[in-house]
Amino acid sequence: MSKKYGVSVVIPAYNEENGIAGTLEALIASLQKATFDYEIIVVNDGSTDNTGSLLTKFPVKAITNDINLGYGGSIKNGIQQATHELICITDADGTYPNERIPELVSELISHNADMVVGARTGSQVAIPYIRRPAKWVIGKLANYSVARKIPDINSGLRVFRRDIALNFFNLLPNGFSLTTTITLAMLTNNYKVRYISINYFPRKGKSKIRPIHDTVNFLILIARIALYFAPLRIFMPLSFIFFILGLLWGISSYVWLGKVADLSTLVLILASTQLGATGMLAELVNHRIPNSYVNNRNED
Repeated sequence: MSKKYGVSVVIPAYNEENGIAGTLEALIASLQKATFDYEIIVVNDGSTDNTGSLLTKFPVKAITNDINLGYGGSIKNGIQQATHELICITDADGTYPNERIPELVSELISHNADMVVGARTGSQVAIPYIRRPAKWVIGKLANYSVARKIPDINSGLRVFRRDIALNFFNLLPNGFSLTTTITLAMLTNNYKVRYISINYFPRKGKSKIRPIHDTVNFLILIARIALYFAPLRIFMPLSFIFFILGLLWGISSYVWLGKVADLSTLVLILASTQLGATGMLAELVNHRIPNSYVNNRNED
């Protein structure tokens, strides 16, 4: 691989004193063998433990958020301050096999892809059972939204082109759903996304999962997926259902009551029309993100 390619590795870290040192040691050892230029950006997201002091012992660009911005907010902060055209994100808790990063970069360059994701489908995958139901539901909805099977919708180990991510900045959330959102944004806008199977190990340190808060965010994420990324696939079936209900109710009322129930039938038909119109409008809004980058690359 040519040295003209550079990679900025962005790592969000919030109270990761138990895992950050081991993660950076292994990451640096791996990247030193790589054939591309790189920088490591660690975003200390308002940590209250020794994460910040540990970062001073490593040759990394340390960024400190005065307050806790969240996983997505920290990654966006790191992307904005990155100096290379390729971005790699990973976690600070030792869960991802960071020695695979050069392989992900090579896959992106050799296939002229826009993003390569480390899909957690390997022989060792330690995803906590408490997270699996939500992950399954999100995965099924995401597959339906893009009409294809996505091996891993929210893996935190991936490499992508910085300029594409900047196109989606206003859409990317500050929470953990950033990875899900950027995956769907790229797939629904016809960017080239590839997957490599990886292992996923138990985290070092305390989990950041907050049951009530994360459940609310999970419901919001489902709504965002359904309404933003696949409006026609959501609204049109609903429109059809209401139309059939209105038609059946009109016929049934005529057969059983001797006259058509005008008002209720009309309400159902109007609801069908409004849902269809809303879906078409949402589809138009959905395509407001410029695709010039995709078109230019397809012409190359």
